[in-house]
Amino acid sequence: MDAPTSTGPARHVRPRRSVGPVGRAVALVLTGAVAFALVGVGATYLRLQGNIETGDVEALLGEDRPTRDPDPDDEFDGKDLNILVMGTDIRDEENVAIGGAADGVGSDTSFLLHISGDRSRVEVVSIPRDTLLPIPECTHTDGSVSPSYASSSFNSAFALGAGADEDLTSAAACSRRTFEKATGVVTDEHVVVKMDGVVKIIDALGGIPMCLPEPMVSSDAGLSIGAGDQVLDGTTAIAFLRARKGSGFGLDAGSDLARIERQQYFMSAVLEEVQGDALLGDPGRLVAVLDEVTKSLAVSPGLASLPSLAGLGYSLRGLQPSALVTVTVPNVTAPTNRNRVVWTSEADVLWERISADEPIVQEPEPAPEAPGADGEVPAPQEPAAPEAPVEEPAPATEQPAAETPLCG
Repeated sequence: MDAPTSTGPARHVRPRRSVGPVGRAVALVLTGAVAFALVGVGATYLRLQGNIETGDVEALLGEDRPTRDPDPDDEFDGKDLNILVMGTDIRDEENVAIGGAADGVGSDTSFLLHISGDRSRVEVVSIPRDTLLPIPECTHTDGSVSPSYASSSFNSAFALGAGADEDLTSAAACSRRTFEKATGVVTDEHVVVKMDGVVKIIDALGGIPMCLPEPMVSSDAGLSIGAGDQVLDGTTAIAFLRARKGSGFGLDAGSDLARIERQQYFMSAVLEEVQGDALLGDPGRLVAVLDEVTKSLAVSPGLASLPSLAGLGYSLRGLQPSALVTVTVPNVTAPTNRNRVVWTSEADVLWERISADEPIVQEPEPAPEAPGADGEVPAPQEPAAPEAPVEEPAPATEQPAAETPLCG
């Protein structure tokens, strides 16, 4: 594995105060709370609870990390939460039909969901899958240990943990361990979403309305879709999310960073659909969606309880849209491989703020009071001598803030 030795022009990602991919987690929690209130206990509750696959990774994360003592009555009460969310391209029988055959299993999409302790903020940090990071030794559920690597792509941690047995618990543990070692941020929970699950969730929702600026074609992802008003069914949606190379809507760049932007567009559209009255006002349809959602997840124990999710959702009931922020980890192209990225020093600041449960977007300081604002007339000053011109540095490349691509 090559180690980076220098840096290129930095990519600074403008923080986005909108719903973005946070919808994938927050919307599920909120609708889960509604569903719990609607169906209560009984056969429906038991079916949904039984759908959720649980993987306890605490024993696999090592001893060099703090632990928390949860409140037995409300596990999440008053605590800030860091949840690592991973969308996997595991190729079981159903996923091979969607993504084609491939060796091994990897994490196709990853982001950290941070929920502040006072429930006033929800922040999502997208992690490019091609980020080069040190991969530590990882212990698996069978007791075996995978070797460490000085530098490898972040999504390889998931593959190393999964191994030949495609063990999602070990895969999640290795990803969390790699993330924690690289950032110093302790993860409290995790969620793994399989691609066939996304297909079924989207189909249960009846498709996702979007408006595309231009036609998109990606032979690798099996995507061919026109411009303008569209309703993406599950199969088309997963192709849209997986597409990286091709033509149209940023596919020409072949960049994982451009794909993250498209995924943010899509998840904004999903949140619009989930929050609509058509779903929340139809208990039967809502339970059908939740049935597919709960079947599609492999989660840590703290997120496996529907009552706990309902409590978390209720605690977020007053959250304002302006409190939802999404960013991508600040990064630069790796000098050893233009298809990989490394984090900048700005990423260190980002992780420090998350660890301290501080807003990742700092409020601007008030403008200084204008001279003479207190009524006094300032004394005249001698004009300053002209300064030598200073060459401005080249502007950093920013990813444009994404807007929800909904029509109408």
